[in-house]
Amino acid sequence: MQRITVTYGQPTSVEEFEEHYANTHIDLVKALPGLARFTTSHPTSLNGGDSPYFVAELWFADEAALKAALTSPQMAAAGEDAATLPATMTMYIGEVDEQ
Repeated sequence: MQRITVTYGQPTSVEEFEEHYANTHIDLVKALPGLARFTTSHPTSLNGGDSPYFVAELWFADEAALKAALTSPQMAAAGEDAATLPATMTMYIGEVDEQ
């Protein structure tokens, strides 16, 4: 499996972030070709460290599916939309090692 992890910092407007993510951005992400699994969370640190406000995880079956999604028009649309959210965003990609 391959995964894209997207973290968002504290939004300048929580209400705007939540409304836009739920009513617009989720549909754009779900349209990605090869998307096998999509999860979101509002994490809380267990040791008192800083936590992102919001985390999204996008799972793909393999590297080919991930590459196809990353270069798709749907990803371009999702990326353009994400840039309008009122929060900083960081994206990570990587192979998932099941333990």
